[in-house]
Amino acid sequence: MTTLSFDTSKLDTFVDANELTMLQPMVTLADDMLRTGTGAGAAYTDWINLPTEYDRTEFARIQSAAKQIQSNSEVLVVIGIGGSYLGARAAIDFLNDYFSSAYSSEQRTAPQVVFAGNNISGQYLNSLIKLIGDRDFSVNVISKSGTTTEPAIAFRVFKQMLETKYGVTGAKARIYATTDAQKGALKTLADEEGYEEFVVPDGVGGRFSVLTAVGLLPIAVAGGDIDQLMAGAAAAQVAYSDSDLQNNAAYQYAAYRNALYRKGYTTELLINYEPTLVQFGEWWKQLQGESEGKDGKGIFPATGNFSTDLHSFGQYIQEGRRNLFETLVRVTEPVSDVIIPTTDADDGLAYLQGEKMSYVNRMASDGTLLAHVDGGVPNMVVEIEKQDAFHLGYLIYFFEIAVGISGYLNGVNPFNQPGVEAYKRNMFGLLGKPGYEELTEQLRARL
Repeated sequence: MTTLSFDTSKLDTFVDANELTMLQPMVTLADDMLRTGTGAGAAYTDWINLPTEYDRTEFARIQSAAKQIQSNSEVLVVIGIGGSYLGARAAIDFLNDYFSSAYSSEQRTAPQVVFAGNNISGQYLNSLIKLIGDRDFSVNVISKSGTTTEPAIAFRVFKQMLETKYGVTGAKARIYATTDAQKGALKTLADEEGYEEFVVPDGVGGRFSVLTAVGLLPIAVAGGDIDQLMAGAAAAQVAYSDSDLQNNAAYQYAAYRNALYRKGYTTELLINYEPTLVQFGEWWKQLQGESEGKDGKGIFPATGNFSTDLHSFGQYIQEGRRNLFETLVRVTEPVSDVIIPTTDADDGLAYLQGEKMSYVNRMASDGTLLAHVDGGVPNMVVEIEKQDAFHLGYLIYFFEIAVGISGYLNGVNPFNQPGVEAYKRNMFGLLGKPGYEELTEQLRARL
C-alpha cells in the first residue's frame, strides 16, 4: 500500500460521487485562499510549508538539547497546555510501548517524559512530584506568553524544586523554555536567567505546533526520530499539494466531512483499535474542535477507543441518534504481536487458537465497521502502513491540511480561537485578578 490510504467505499449510501464533483469549485477556492494567504487567519498558516522550510539551525539545537537531557536526567517534565503538550504526548505514545511510562530505570533507553501545567489539580501535581521522587529531572516549559494560568502555576512549582535540588545556577541549566521569539513574560525571564530557548513561531498556532520545537524537543528526548518525523510530514506536504479532489486524499476527507455535515451528521468519532493511538485522538480533538467550532457551526469531535468502548457506548453508536459518523485510523503492520495459545480450556476460543491477536483485532475492526454502516453510521478509513515516526509525520500533516480546507468550506476562520478566552476571563474575575474588579462583582453576584 501507499504511505497512507483513504477508503471511502462505505460512504456510497450516504454521499453520492456527484456531490464531491459539485464541491470541487469550493475546494479549489479554499485551496487558493489557504496557499496564497488570502483567507481568514492567513497570518497563522506557516505550518503549511513547515516540513520543508523549518529552521535547520534550531532543529540541530533541539537534537543537542535532547541528548543533554538524556545524559543528565531520568525525567523530563513538559509544562504546557493545549497545543503546547497534546502533540508531543500523542507522538510519544504513538512511538513507544504502551507501558513504557512505567518502565524501571534499568528498562529505559530514554528519560521518562511526564506532563504538567495542563490542569489546575493540586492532587495531580502532588502525584507527579511523588513520581519524580529523588530522580534527576529537567523541565521544558512551553508557553508563548508565559502568563497562561495552568502552566505558569506548574512552572513556579517545578522551578522551585529544581532550585532546591540543584541550586539556582544548577537549576538554570536544566530549564528549557519554548516561547515567543521576541516578547512575553517567559521570554523575558528566559533571557534574564539564561535558559536555553526555543521558538514558538509567530505563524504557527498552538494546535499546529507539534512539528516545531513545541513538540520536537519532548519527542526527541523520549527517543523519537524527529528527522523521520519531519521527512514524513514533508512527503505529505508534496502528496497533498494538488487542489484536484481526485488527486488529494486529505482534501477528499475535508469534502466528505462537509457533505456529511450538511446532511445532519454533526458529530465525528475518530476511531482507533490500538491503545497507543488514544492520545493521537486527543490531539486530533483540539485540532478539529478549535479550528471549526465557531459562529454556531462545526462538527463536534469525539473519539472511540475500540474494542474497549464498544462495550460501553457501542450501543449508542449502533442504534442511537443518527447524527454521527466515524473516521477509523488504523495501522496495517502491527508493532508487535501475540499468538493465541493452544490449550484444552473450554473457553470458546478453540477456533482462534494459533491465530495472531492482530488478525482478531483486524476482523473486529472490519466487522464493527460493517455493523455501524448497516446501522446508519457513515464510515471512512485512514490507514497507514507502519506505526513509526515517518508515518506519524505523514498522518499529522494529512489532518492539518484537511482541517484548513474544511474550515474554509464551512465559512469559518480555522486559525483563531476567540471562544477560548471566555472561561479565562471569568476565572480571572472570580480569582480577583487585578483589572477584573467589575467583572468580579458581577460574577460573584450571579453565583
